[in-house]
Amino acid sequence: MGRKQWLLVEAERRWDAARLRRRSGGAPENFRIDAYVGHGGPEGVIVRGRVLDNAPPAPVMEGEGLGASLRRSLGQFVTDELPGVPLLVTVGDASVEVETDGEGYFHAELRPSVLADPWQDGTVELVGGYRGLAEPYRTPVRVRVPGQSARFGIVSDVDDTILETGVQRVGQMLRQTLTGSALTRTPFPGAAELYQDLAARTNPVFYVSSSPWNLYAFLVGFLRHRDFPLGPVLLRDLIGDKDGRARKHERISEILELHPHLPFVLIGDSGEKDPEVYADIVREHPGRVLAVYIREVRLDPGDGRVEAVSDSWDHDVPFVLAADSDAVRRHAAGLGLL
Repeated sequence: MGRKQWLLVEAERRWDAARLRRRSGGAPENFRIDAYVGHGGPEGVIVRGRVLDNAPPAPVMEGEGLGASLRRSLGQFVTDELPGVPLLVTVGDASVEVETDGEGYFHAELRPSVLADPWQDGTVELVGGYRGLAEPYRTPVRVRVPGQSARFGIVSDVDDTILETGVQRVGQMLRQTLTGSALTRTPFPGAAELYQDLAARTNPVFYVSSSPWNLYAFLVGFLRHRDFPLGPVLLRDLIGDKDGRARKHERISEILELHPHLPFVLIGDSGEKDPEVYADIVREHPGRVLAVYIREVRLDPGDGRVEAVSDSWDHDVPFVLAADSDAVRRHAAGLGLL
C-alpha cells in the first residue's frame, strides 16, 4: 500500500472497527444506495455502487469555512457501510440481483439487448427485506454507452494528471485532501479544455485512479465544476473484496474488453506507476492504444523511472512525456485526435 492510500483509509479502518463493535442489528436510520456511473455496450454493462447507513453529505458551498470542509472530508471515510443488502439492478431490459459485500459495495454485470447512447438510464433498488426496512428504496444510475460515432476512448488518471494533488509531497497532499472541496481544488491549466476537445462530445472518457471509492462524490463534483467531460470514475477499495481492491491495470483492462470496437488514448503522470502500467496495457492489448501521454510532475525529473520505460519502448504507439496540457494538445493534433 502506498503512502497516499494508507493515509486516506486509516480513518476508515478505525471507524469500521468501532462500528462493528457497536452494531445492534436494528433498522438502518439513514439507508442510502449510492450508484456510481456505469459503462457498457454490446459486450455488456457493469454497474457498481455502495450501500450506506449515512445521511447524504452537506452540499459544498462557495466561501464555506475550513471547519465545514474538514468535516465533509472526514465524513467521506467514517462511513457506516451495510453488508449483505439484496439489490435489484436494472439497465434497459436486463435485470440482475446482487448483494453487497462486507464493505457495502456491489458489482453488477448485465447484458441488455438494446442500449441508448450516449447515456442509458437504469435503477438500483432494495429487493426483499433488510433489517426491518419495509418501504421501497430505489436510486437511479447512469450508464455511459459509446455510440457508433465515437472514434476512440480516453482513459485518464486523476491525481496529478488533471487534479493538482502533490501526491509526492505527503503533507501537502493530505492537507489539500482534508481541507479542500470540489469547488476549491485546482485542475492543471488547460486540462479541462484538452479533455473536452479530445472527447468532442462523442468519445467516452474514463477516469481510473488508485484513490479510494470514498472520494467518488468529491471527484465527480470536481469534474462537473471544472467542466471536464463526465464519464465513469473507477476507483478502488483497500479493505473490501478482490474486485474492490482491483489495481488500475485491471480496471483499464476491463474498459478495453467491454469496448472492443474502440482504440484508446492513455493519459497519466510521472508521479507514481502510470508509465509502467500503461506500458503493460500496450503490450497486452496490441493495436488498441493510439498514444500514451505522461504529464511530468516528478520532484526529481532525473530519477530515471520514466526513462526506464521510454528507453525500452519497442511499440509503434507514441509515448510522450509532456510538460503541460499544451504539449499533449500539440502532439494529439498532429495525430489527428483533435
